[in-house]
Amino acid sequence: MIDNLKWRYATKRMNGQKVPSEKVEKILDAIQLAPTSLGLQPFTVIVVTDPELRAKMSPAIYNQPQINEGSQVLVFAAWTELSKENIEKYISHIASLRGIPVESLDGMKNMIYGSVAGKTPEQILNWNSRQAYIALGFGLYEAANEQVDATPMEGFDADALDAVLGLKEKGLHSTVILTLGYRDAGNDRLSSASKVRREKAELFIRY
Repeated sequence: MIDNLKWRYATKRMNGQKVPSEKVEKILDAIQLAPTSLGLQPFTVIVVTDPELRAKMSPAIYNQPQINEGSQVLVFAAWTELSKENIEKYISHIASLRGIPVESLDGMKNMIYGSVAGKTPEQILNWNSRQAYIALGFGLYEAANEQVDATPMEGFDADALDAVLGLKEKGLHSTVILTLGYRDAGNDRLSSASKVRREKAELFIRY
């Protein structure tokens, strides 16, 4: 695990090689299994492989080369709200999977309602976005585990990307991007650069 994390870096140039579907699915499995607050998973991940669509997305992502050179682009899009319908669907899903009466989860349902009540739309979106970042971390780790290069990206025009992907109509807002592919070592000066991290003595306070 530590060796894989030392191996990975935010790849700036990719060589166009396709990531095998079985590796992509394992990365998606890790994203699916990531923990989120209350277990709600209040985001959707748009997996874009189609080259034409990636080309249309590229201007909104400031034409960063990984979008077209990579194999897949994963757009983590936070839900713009947590509706009563969202919550009831989640509660019903729990009951179905665990084979229990949905009424037995009334306490949990009311607790979730209470957590959401009084929050502004901005607060809800911020909360949902933070859950997406947890899943992003799990995707980054599993990509390293599969020896697939991955680049987390915040540098993009979210509103423009939403328009290209039709996200606003779906109640979604693009939050962070993860590109998958394989490094182009010859054109990426960072591929052989030393990993730079703060020393543990500075990063951690121990009591």
